[in-house]
Amino acid sequence: MRLIEKIQISISQCSTLIPHSRNLHISKITTDRFNKILIANRGEIACRVTRTAKKLGVKTVAVYSDIDKDSLHVEQADEAYCIGPAPSSQSYLRQDKIISIAKKSKSQAIHPGYGFLSENAEFAELCQKENIVFVGPPADAIKNMGIKSTSKDMMIKAGIPVIAGYHGDNQSNETLLLEAKKIGFPLMIKAVCGGGGKGMRIVLKESQFIEALESAKTESKKAFGDSSILLEQYVRNPRHIEVQIFADKHGNVVHMFERDCSIQRRHQKIIEEAPAPGISINLRSDLGATAVRAAKAVGYVGAGTVEFIMDRDQNNFYFMEMNTRLQVEHPITEAITGLDLVEWQLRIAAGEELPLKQAQINFRGHAFEARIYAEEPRKDFLPGAGKLSYMRVPEIATEAIRIETGVREKDQVSVHYDPMIAKLIVWGKDRKEALAILRSKLNDYNIAGLSTNIEFIKDLCSHSNFLQGQVHTGFIEEHCRELFRELHVPSEVVAQAALASILYEDTHSLRSSLTTVDPFSPFATEIGLRLNHTLTRTLYFNVCDDDIEVEIRYIEPEVYSMRINQIGPWRRVTGTLKKKENTLELCTEIDETITRTKIIKIHNKLHLFTKDREWQFNIPPRKFLYNLTKCQNKVDPCKALSPIPGSVEKVCVAKGDTVKIGDALLVINAMKMEHIIRASVNGLVEDVLCSIGDNVPKDKILVKLTKSVS
Repeated sequence: MRLIEKIQISISQCSTLIPHSRNLHISKITTDRFNKILIANRGEIACRVTRTAKKLGVKTVAVYSDIDKDSLHVEQADEAYCIGPAPSSQSYLRQDKIISIAKKSKSQAIHPGYGFLSENAEFAELCQKENIVFVGPPADAIKNMGIKSTSKDMMIKAGIPVIAGYHGDNQSNETLLLEAKKIGFPLMIKAVCGGGGKGMRIVLKESQFIEALESAKTESKKAFGDSSILLEQYVRNPRHIEVQIFADKHGNVVHMFERDCSIQRRHQKIIEEAPAPGISINLRSDLGATAVRAAKAVGYVGAGTVEFIMDRDQNNFYFMEMNTRLQVEHPITEAITGLDLVEWQLRIAAGEELPLKQAQINFRGHAFEARIYAEEPRKDFLPGAGKLSYMRVPEIATEAIRIETGVREKDQVSVHYDPMIAKLIVWGKDRKEALAILRSKLNDYNIAGLSTNIEFIKDLCSHSNFLQGQVHTGFIEEHCRELFRELHVPSEVVAQAALASILYEDTHSLRSSLTTVDPFSPFATEIGLRLNHTLTRTLYFNVCDDDIEVEIRYIEPEVYSMRINQIGPWRRVTGTLKKKENTLELCTEIDETITRTKIIKIHNKLHLFTKDREWQFNIPPRKFLYNLTKCQNKVDPCKALSPIPGSVEKVCVAKGDTVKIGDALLVINAMKMEHIIRASVNGLVEDVLCSIGDNVPKDKILVKLTKSVS
């Protein structure tokens, strides 16, 4: 063996011992194929591809919609071109515009990222026709694997286990209902061309089938331009195991071990980990070999993921689908293998052989990825949109911690796109250590201005079953009561909120009277404490649906006595509010115990980021205003409101119709998902205040009902 080969193999084996090592043995990418690529995507994946391209000396071209003009992915690229209005159908899905910009910018290749055109065979063919390298598999592989019915037939022929179901061409409701009865309930409806949980429904009983079918078809048509669906036997509480594979144009195929993606909501992943917990060496080998066999069966090239449904009791696994693209969760595979998967993609697209053989690919340690979304977990994970008014991210002290994002503080999470804000990736020497790091860093991820799932992820990561690796796709539903337990704010946190409110008032008073002084300086805060105080006062809060009254007595400068809800002893409270590293820190002493809490006031809410969790308090108004606000905020069950900004997809009722609790009133399409709005009371439809195609804001009244008297 030549000396250079020995050195290369030695370094490659060492790289697996270092999280996030970057294939130091590989030189820059072959430049005679391409030195400039267009990234046909947005957000964090566009930023991710840009980072590796720059490392390889490849220039990047970004595309952006009107509302993405000032986005992070545009800022990081070497060049950027506007591609159209905000709706993806008029921008990121416009194949003609993307090809035109690729030619204009003299890009030799297009990286599609994931989503949008990443699994569009027609686009891959168009790139080939225009002599532009598509950084992905051949169009035939995309077609065969993208059409779930075709992929399952091919896997059956290749001897790969496939779950029972109906994959036929007859798509009439009557035929599908008949086939559903043959399969039996519960069953799964899936979009034939789908992915990411769109066009997917679980049907528990026959009476729910037609409504779920029509909803899945509509969502699939919107997302993929094809309403075709298939039916599958539903395996209760299975595990979702996927295997990362890579193939080159020279016939080489390898796998990079498995990931567990079982923790899901709305059939979309929230937490992924690699390797999968509880997988034996033999089972891992079988999964990898089966995935490689699947890739070879379709003549695959590039990065792909073979997804399996696994019976968690017997560990029997069945082919589910193959994603012909890079996955959202690819960083955890990078974390345990030390490989850069985007680099591999670019090298394979340039015609190079796989950088490593199967025997050279090892893994070490354990990695987690937590997807941080703008959503409200306690409202059925309703996605949100709005301004990231305040965002502080964990300190990245080592390569064992990584944040993938496409947004910055003050950026907007748009209603037009996926509500994911960021991915937090951590690595540890084993699962226990990695999970401890994840939980710690989630505490340091502070966002205000819109709702997120951060607190939910923290609760999930603390659940005893999750700590033990007992995961499955029904985990959230099974442990719903513990994960969504009733919250009551501790009295110490209430006292901190009351003190913070007083200090904010004093700071505001100082700002009005001393405009030349920085109101957040330590000096300003000290003066502010001596302004605007009274001997006694009462503040009113509502937090976690609890009404809270705080009585406050002024004792001396900087010292207060507080009592909550007229219960228990008066407690001595003192503290200061200071600016620390662009964040306000509240230092509070309560009964000789000192705590430090980050705080921010956004949209008339006071956010307290304690060492355990975030608490949100309404800024306390005067009592009569507080009571008035309470009355105004009461939900009227006879009014159906839009839960989120979106467009009216379907109106299911007309004026004068009789409805029962749970009946569908209308369907809103927002954040790439369908949201069915249902009746909250039995009664008559008094009025329908919207039409199909209307763009409606959040909380707009869409349907009025008259409650039946019984």
